[in-house]
Amino acid sequence: MSNDIRIKKGLDIKLKGAADKTSEQAIISNFYALRPEDFHSVIPKLISKVGTKVKAGEPVFYDKSNENVKFVSPVSGEIIEIARGEKRKILSVKIQADKQQTYIEHGAFNLDSAKPEAVKAHLLNAGCWPFVKQRPYDVIANPEKSPKAIFISGYASAPLAADLDFTLAGKEAELQAAVTALGKLTEGAVHVSVGKSSNSPLAGLSGVTLHTVSGPHPSGNVGTLINKVDPVNKGEVVWTVNAQDLVIIGELLLTGKFNAERIVALVGSSVEKPRYFVTKLGAEVATMIYDKGVAKDANARIISGNVLSGKQIKPDGYLDYYSNVISIIPEGDDYELFGWNKPVFNKVSTSRALTFSWLNPKKEYDLNTNTNGEHRAFVTTGNYEEVFPLDIFPMQILKACMYKDLDEMEALGMYEVAPEDFALTEFICVSKQPHQDIIRKGLDVMLKEIG
Repeated sequence: MSNDIRIKKGLDIKLKGAADKTSEQAIISNFYALRPEDFHSVIPKLISKVGTKVKAGEPVFYDKSNENVKFVSPVSGEIIEIARGEKRKILSVKIQADKQQTYIEHGAFNLDSAKPEAVKAHLLNAGCWPFVKQRPYDVIANPEKSPKAIFISGYASAPLAADLDFTLAGKEAELQAAVTALGKLTEGAVHVSVGKSSNSPLAGLSGVTLHTVSGPHPSGNVGTLINKVDPVNKGEVVWTVNAQDLVIIGELLLTGKFNAERIVALVGSSVEKPRYFVTKLGAEVATMIYDKGVAKDANARIISGNVLSGKQIKPDGYLDYYSNVISIIPEGDDYELFGWNKPVFNKVSTSRALTFSWLNPKKEYDLNTNTNGEHRAFVTTGNYEEVFPLDIFPMQILKACMYKDLDEMEALGMYEVAPEDFALTEFICVSKQPHQDIIRKGLDVMLKEIG
């Protein structure tokens, strides 16, 4: 029996360009990239150098602050480039894939008799630990600390998000193996959420506490699940894992191979044929976006992730480590004359002043990246609370982050939030403030000062 969680505060942004539920094999990428920027707060220490031959699942670098946390190659091949930035900061490790893939063999893992420390050591050694993140701070989990609970969201409510019921279909064995292993790493429960009307493979798993969620976005955010089930207090730690990452963990446990395969949704109004692709972590996005995707001369923005919290990438960029969607929408670099002073029928807004999206809640919009305004000081409107379901004061916590008041940040609930929890407040912000960046910098200050 599941527990119902009904979210009332939020906003569903219905956009054109949802992916058809058909998948095909992406063009096999010749090159793959591991980017340390995908792993926030990690300082990489290289194991391999240019010219090194690696197998799929072989470590390429590790975290300087914890040598046990390893980052492995998604494919077998040769490291051909290590891009560096200022002060020789490592930006990316580029790997040219072999025609015939070979894997590091870890062997099937016996979960029935395994002790928690053995499970943890196996995940660390095989390079699956980066999939396990923690709150507070929204960083890769510290393997030396035990979580009070583990949270997995199996319901994606973000605009044009990949349908997890579709991408996880047929992966029940891998999912069960992964949650069984994770269950050994906590004395608490493994909390899993699914959509109220979904047919999720996660719903039939044993050893989990199932929650059925409904309501507008961000009902599918793992941060919302944490807040409604077991909020994080000072001194406590919870872990989170993305639903699709469970498949990679489970396959490692069952087969002994690190298989970096991922089903990615290509979505957005600038895409000619939105659909799903089977590819691998770190693959070239060009292998997906130009085959009935987006025209090469189109004025569009490519985003690795969803439109609210994803990262902008170039057409020759790479899929980031945690994304299962590539969103492509029109670039909003045009100027709308007197746009502030006329009725608006083609934009989404929580306000009824001059905007009429509330008249047709099922309408799909073709939105671009234009912010329709410029950066200015915070204006107190009360709108944030309308789309923010967490039991936290959004305006106050944002301001506390800006003036770096650690005591106030702590008192307001900073331990349980992540940047994505503020994506909607950023979207509706009349002041055009970068809420997610403000929260990320606030978390970094806390991580540095408090740890």
